[in-house]
Amino acid sequence: MKYDVKDVSLASKGVDRIEWAEASMPVLRRIRSQFEKKKPLEGLRIAACLHVTTETANLMRTLKDGGAQVFLCASNPLSTQDDVAAALVKKFGIPTFAIKGEDNRTYYRHINAVLDARPQFTMDDGADLVGTLHKSRKKQMADDVIGGTEETTTGVIRLKAMEAARVLGYPIVAVNDADTKHLFDNRYGTGQSSIDGIIRATNVLLAGSNFVVCGYGWCGRGTAMRAEGMGANVIVTEVDPLRALEAVMDGFRVMPIAQAAPIGDIFITATGDINVIRPEHFVRMKDMAIICNTGHFNVELDIPGLKNLCGKPRRVREFVEQFTIKRNGHRINLLADGRLVNLSAAEGHPACVMDMSFANQAKAAQFVLKNYKKLENKVYAVPEKIDTDIARIKLKTMGLKIDKLTAEQKEYLASWELGT
Repeated sequence: MKYDVKDVSLASKGVDRIEWAEASMPVLRRIRSQFEKKKPLEGLRIAACLHVTTETANLMRTLKDGGAQVFLCASNPLSTQDDVAAALVKKFGIPTFAIKGEDNRTYYRHINAVLDARPQFTMDDGADLVGTLHKSRKKQMADDVIGGTEETTTGVIRLKAMEAARVLGYPIVAVNDADTKHLFDNRYGTGQSSIDGIIRATNVLLAGSNFVVCGYGWCGRGTAMRAEGMGANVIVTEVDPLRALEAVMDGFRVMPIAQAAPIGDIFITATGDINVIRPEHFVRMKDMAIICNTGHFNVELDIPGLKNLCGKPRRVREFVEQFTIKRNGHRINLLADGRLVNLSAAEGHPACVMDMSFANQAKAAQFVLKNYKKLENKVYAVPEKIDTDIARIKLKTMGLKIDKLTAEQKEYLASWELGT
């Protein structure tokens, strides 16, 4: 078995942490139990490009127990947990190509390593796997692929652009858009883990600080909510008038980033776009301002622009690089090289919330395998039944019950739908 991890001797620690996460993933455990019996993915070759974490490890185990051959690489150079990668190789026999801190060349070498397995299904987090597979020298491999899934907002945006340009080579289910994913993973998972990453990296006190959230999508909403809960004064910047209005109604101050720049103590981007915070904003920031990103790619902060304003940076803490602006001597502290602060400086989302996200991944793979002959080369939503079933199972594992419609209520609602 081919693999590339930092140190396989870390496997024992990784197994312990994987099992700890598993205890908080009852929905995925139930699916794995079903998969073990029925083997719905028998013989399917899956290439997965995901954050190599304890939660991802449990998804990989589920897919393998369902009969699939699984090959895993990292979807971000800084998000890999090296002990987990070692455990996947040594304990669970899953070819894994991921090393925390890998350079760009190694990152794409690892992507190509999982594609060399000639997958029939792709599982992506940011669409780098799909993008690489669609390049000219790999296009022939795409003919073998029956479908895939995408985990992130950023990836879905990229894939929908490919669909619009009529270059998407196979159907893909947008797992990110499932309600049981983005309403919980993006909001509560990103919210908590991003704050966790900032605090681990800096040990800064949030209470009383001016905390600027750029972007008020589900990730931005969750981060703003958690920062407020820690006592921060939250400022939101937006380009969408509806989201800006929602932020106002949620009790936050809303203003352009240029206005927020001299006020903020901590800045976090969560937009999926490029150059959200730029040189003209950096020069207006306070001395010792903290900047970070929780979007998928490290392009939301204009890091090249920041470097042009400053002398040589210095590493002041493990995940903190300090830049001094030549013009005014102000120090700007960049966290985790501008990559996802929640996964680079912390452990990412809690297992409890990833339980639903990865349940969607597993069930979406099963759905595509059953229906790929009927599907076009488009981006599809997760079927409503899968979404609803996952929510129902999650409630049951939490010991919660909800009401059911009476026959009379069903009849009443049906009459409205029929216009009678």
